[in-house]
Amino acid sequence: MNGCMLCPRQCQIKREEGKRGFCGESDLVRLSRAALHMWEELCISGTNGSGAVFFSGCTLRCVYCQNFHIANSEVGKTVSVERLSEIFLELQEQGANNINLVTPTHFVPQIIAALDQARKKGLNLPIVYNTSGYEKVETLRRLNGYVDVYLPDFKYLDPEHAKKYSGAEDYPEVAKDALEEMVRQTGNPVFNDVGIMTKGVIVRHLLLPGCLRDARRIVKYLYETYGDQIYMSLMNQYTPLDTLNREKYPELAKKVTKKAYDVLVDYAIDLGVEQAFIQEGETAKESFIPDFSYEGV
Repeated sequence: MNGCMLCPRQCQIKREEGKRGFCGESDLVRLSRAALHMWEELCISGTNGSGAVFFSGCTLRCVYCQNFHIANSEVGKTVSVERLSEIFLELQEQGANNINLVTPTHFVPQIIAALDQARKKGLNLPIVYNTSGYEKVETLRRLNGYVDVYLPDFKYLDPEHAKKYSGAEDYPEVAKDALEEMVRQTGNPVFNDVGIMTKGVIVRHLLLPGCLRDARRIVKYLYETYGDQIYMSLMNQYTPLDTLNREKYPELAKKVTKKAYDVLVDYAIDLGVEQAFIQEGETAKESFIPDFSYEGV
């Protein structure tokens, strides 16, 4: 084998030998939490909650990461493929609206194997793929027929921002290609009779301080490219955490202003965007970040 090629980093590390790739993980699945999650978009969480499974490690290096400790592989409990399939079934038994795979890219083969096992035992929930948007099209194609709803970020169109804040100068072009494949797989959005999305794509954008111009460009690109084929989710919940290097990134050491967020929302409305989720009130709080204490693992 040539080593891992699952993500755009193509680090070629032999993770199956126990070595850790760019993502910080070997090929042994590690989780930090698996529980009903109420803080996704309404059509994902609903009233019952989304069955969120948080995977350790990440293919990006966002300096402002809101889940820093799991993204940097500091937290995680090893589980087998068999245990992962059991977790999916346990979440279904708890009444979850879906199985929500959070930061799953580097464990795609194991997830597919676990889904195969769980489906044989009665798993019938929609599968949500909750991702940074930094994905290889070839890896996404392996998920065709497994994933029902894609929930990608679209973080940047400015490659300088992508390089400075996430260590991935190629993010804009990679995310464009990935999103095209996601929409191709799912088609137009579909909802069940209680308003839960069962097919489709919701593209998230987290507004960062000082990045309003790029955010507007992203909204424009998404709307002009996909129109009503997707939903957007415009988020104002950015929280500067203690893990942020405030001396190196002083511009990120503050919350997004209400004025900046309102400008972005108004811009989307003026463009003609109708299929979008927006946030109201005080969402930039650390209390919205889950406790990664291995619940449900």
